[in-house]
Amino acid sequence: MIGRAVLAVLLAGIAAGLVMGVIQHVRLTPLILEAEVFERAGGSASHSHGAAPEAGTTAESGGHDHDHGEGWKPEDGWPRTLATTFTAAMTGAGFAAILAAVSLLTGLQISRKNGILWGLCGFLAVTLAPAAGLPPELPGMTAADLFARQVWWVGTIAATAAGIYLFATQTRAAALVLAAVLILAPHVIGAPVPPQGENLIPAELIARFVSNSIAANAVFWCIIGVFLGLVLGQTAKDIYAT
Repeated sequence: MIGRAVLAVLLAGIAAGLVMGVIQHVRLTPLILEAEVFERAGGSASHSHGAAPEAGTTAESGGHDHDHGEGWKPEDGWPRTLATTFTAAMTGAGFAAILAAVSLLTGLQISRKNGILWGLCGFLAVTLAPAAGLPPELPGMTAADLFARQVWWVGTIAATAAGIYLFATQTRAAALVLAAVLILAPHVIGAPVPPQGENLIPAELIARFVSNSIAANAVFWCIIGVFLGLVLGQTAKDIYAT
């Protein structure tokens, strides 16, 4: 029974990821491609003035400039769409498994009635809270040190998730105050600040990408929650009794 439940959870996450892949293809990829045009144009302009290129930027390559040492990237068109969709599906499976594991470890059941609430909590912890300090980035945007951003991002997710858990399970004033402190602490500390420099991307394009990315992730997490509720709601007695 547990094995079937695990498989069902993974399939639920993959299904949510496939939906996210479609949303990315329709709403996000065009904005990324548009940003890459500005990035290439800005890189070419800096070279024409004799300026040194940014680390990892290859404006003359004609490909994806914003690799920053990331290595291979899929070509535009169907290879890029396929790779993005596959990544979204695997990410959905991973997040679904994490939510199911949290449910089992805490004893808080995911059901058809509260599945979407679990999804919204995941969205708040993993997407919205980090985006308040580190909004989604487009190629060509200035960014702070990668390691510093990763540390802040992981810490924000952990603190926000712990705060949400306390709000959901505790009624004592001290616990609720601690929950608020945990949620607010990363933002009081502040996210890493990018170096001074002008973005190559227009502010309007950045705003569109950030809003679309956050909205897409909200849909993504809600679908994960709903699917998990449907899957785990059918086998709740067997799973939580084990």
